[in-house]
Amino acid sequence: MAAGGSYSIVEYFGGDDGYRCGYCKHENGNFSHGMWSHTMTVQDYQDLIDRGWRRSGKYVYKPIMNKTCCPQYTIRCHALNFHPSKTHKKTLKKVNKFLSKGEMPVEKQEEGHEGEPMDSVHEEGVQPPPQDPLKIDHSEVQDITTSPDTDTTNSTAPTTPREDAAPAPVEKNPNATPKPGKGADPNRPHCRKAKDIRKERRLQKEQQKQQEGVSSSVNPAQSKSSPNQTKSLEEFITESLPNDPLHRLEVRLVRSNPPSPQFKASFDASYQVYKLYQMAIHKDPPDKPTESQFKRFLCDSPLEAEMAPDGPEVGYGSFHQQYWLDGRIVAVGVLDILPSCVSSVYLYYHPDFSSLSLGTYSALREIAFTRQLQQQSPKLTYYYLGFYVHSCPKMRYKGQYQPSDLLCPETYTWVPIERCIPCLDISAYSRLKENGQAGDAHALKELGRVLVLHRRTVMPYAAYARKRKGSNDEKEVEQYASLVGQTCAERILLYRA
Repeated sequence: MAAGGSYSIVEYFGGDDGYRCGYCKHENGNFSHGMWSHTMTVQDYQDLIDRGWRRSGKYVYKPIMNKTCCPQYTIRCHALNFHPSKTHKKTLKKVNKFLSKGEMPVEKQEEGHEGEPMDSVHEEGVQPPPQDPLKIDHSEVQDITTSPDTDTTNSTAPTTPREDAAPAPVEKNPNATPKPGKGADPNRPHCRKAKDIRKERRLQKEQQKQQEGVSSSVNPAQSKSSPNQTKSLEEFITESLPNDPLHRLEVRLVRSNPPSPQFKASFDASYQVYKLYQMAIHKDPPDKPTESQFKRFLCDSPLEAEMAPDGPEVGYGSFHQQYWLDGRIVAVGVLDILPSCVSSVYLYYHPDFSSLSLGTYSALREIAFTRQLQQQSPKLTYYYLGFYVHSCPKMRYKGQYQPSDLLCPETYTWVPIERCIPCLDISAYSRLKENGQAGDAHALKELGRVLVLHRRTVMPYAAYARKRKGSNDEKEVEQYASLVGQTCAERILLYRA
């Protein structure tokens, strides 16, 4: 349960059927486990992507790595230590040359940098539940009762995802009159430190700013290097740009869930760019990239908007980072800002600008954005690029953003990519962790402690099983819990009809 009192709620779908692979185009070779997330805290999602999960809209899926035709390894870049390669510098110079002089390169975008194929997660086969069986909004989630059948000797209360978030004391009555000479006057407001008041005001201002849409100029926060050091990424982004360029590029961050006013105002323009992109880059027929598909795939998100005193000023959750060129949208990066990372969900851009290599350019801007957020939130240090697919040559470009790690599919620990490549050259699926004795630190140990939601009541699976004598879902629940891990299984609510 999040520090704010809300739960993540999911419905597990399993993963027995094969679907069309967006990478190798195999008709039924793509296998993954999936679950529909009605709502999810950012900490729970952070922990899930660190176990190989990834979201598409509200659908959260995990490839069956030793079975699927094109194994997909979660990849993350160390944003603070990132240095652009020659190819990256060339892309930045190309974009800056266009902005300053209007020179559009003749050559087409590099092969393979067009981004994730949308059907890589069998999007057509994933539909939301016919009706929301929970019928729970955020206010109702926090009012869910805990089953009195809970075994208090073996605590089954969900752990808080944040170690520094102290649980609210239950026993104490806040209105109890203190003993004479002890405690504060209950009839007067609590005395607060000026520092806390300033912090609260800053958060309120940032929340208000977020509602209006956060925008930045083409110049990200400068990270100046000393004369003897190589140039920083931020310096390369702004290099050779005059004060009055021919074209003006503005990058705006707008919250997509819940949708901010600026997101709503730019929705149609953004959707039109998406539609053109899908038809030109992914060869979709005109009737496929519908508005409802766009909403379901790139606008809907289970992630709750969260603000934290030690978090970034824009807060956590799902956003669209819009690239406005001379007053119109030319590209949009779909992002999740999480406690430890910025996670890239998707990118789409206007096909007229494909020769600018906007896939590469936006990734570099997102790495710079991650570095900017890290200055506000020290633990936010990684940029997640989604999945690295070594068996698909056109998807190997993600390994060029270094230093980077791949997630071991068996131990869920990170391994530097340069140590993984020799293994993946031999076999598409590989246990990346070299230590054969190492295992999953969060492996399922106690099925009875898995939290479920049954008839609007939170209870451990052991209590649910006693109530539902003869229920035959133990194997399904065990599979789900082993995939999300013991920690998440004791925190996320698994819906039971």
